[in-house]
Amino acid sequence: MILNETYTLSNGAKIPKLGLGTWMIEDDKAAQAVREAVGIGYRHIDTAQGYGNECGVGEGVRTCGVPREEIFVTTKLEAAIKSYNEALAAIDGSLKALNLGYIDMMIIHSPQPWTDFREGEHFFEGNREAWRALEDAYKAGKLKAIGVSNFEQADLNNLLEHGTVKPMVNQILTHVSNTPFELISYCQSKGILVEAYSPVAHGEMLKNQEVASIAEKYGVTIPQIGIRYCLQLGTLPLPKTANPEHMRSNAAVDFEISDADMKVLKKVQRIKNYGEASLFPVYGGKMGTDGTLTPRDF
Repeated sequence: MILNETYTLSNGAKIPKLGLGTWMIEDDKAAQAVREAVGIGYRHIDTAQGYGNECGVGEGVRTCGVPREEIFVTTKLEAAIKSYNEALAAIDGSLKALNLGYIDMMIIHSPQPWTDFREGEHFFEGNREAWRALEDAYKAGKLKAIGVSNFEQADLNNLLEHGTVKPMVNQILTHVSNTPFELISYCQSKGILVEAYSPVAHGEMLKNQEVASIAEKYGVTIPQIGIRYCLQLGTLPLPKTANPEHMRSNAAVDFEISDADMKVLKKVQRIKNYGEASLFPVYGGKMGTDGTLTPRDF
């Protein structure tokens, strides 16, 4: 069963191969979602400072009935934090909010603040400073692993060349029809595990008839095909849901997609419109300095 399987990070730490994403799960509902997931067998929970639900996630882990050391909890440093002192304070803020004694892994949420996402500036110096803070917290035992998210090759090289600890993961948008094969290969060549967020394309994959026909062939759901696809790429999928039925279904992926069907899935026409999620920078939208979100032109 996939929920019992793990990857090994470059520092030797074990991380469950399937995680529960908690983006857009409100803080007052996060604890119950975590308890439901753990009851089903999940042992990997992903949150972030930017999600605003660290307190709820921490409560869920503390009250789930499973020993703390059996649950792998990831959180993310707010994307706008690009200085050493701010990052140190934010790390301590997450430790306090989660209230779990330590954090299994903390990652930089984005190489750019959301207002500048993919606008050309890489914020190399700021990322080195934020990374130095994560390194120091890691060496102090506050964090058991550290990594990054949404980092391109140039952003990774910045840390590989100047840091003292190699990033252990890179969490990136990865799903059928939008798979950054070159970046995945580069990460894997450096011993960096790729975590795949939005493995079901924020639900947009459900509308794809080509994927639906393959799912029907295997007698599984479209989300199950999407999650299994990511696993067979050697990545770690993080499907988000607060629905226990979906949690169970997302974990029922103990089947194998044939090489021929993987080739088909790798060539599915790219999804360009992510529906309501298109407002968010990682899906192509733009965040203004006042926090307003606008979609890209399709």
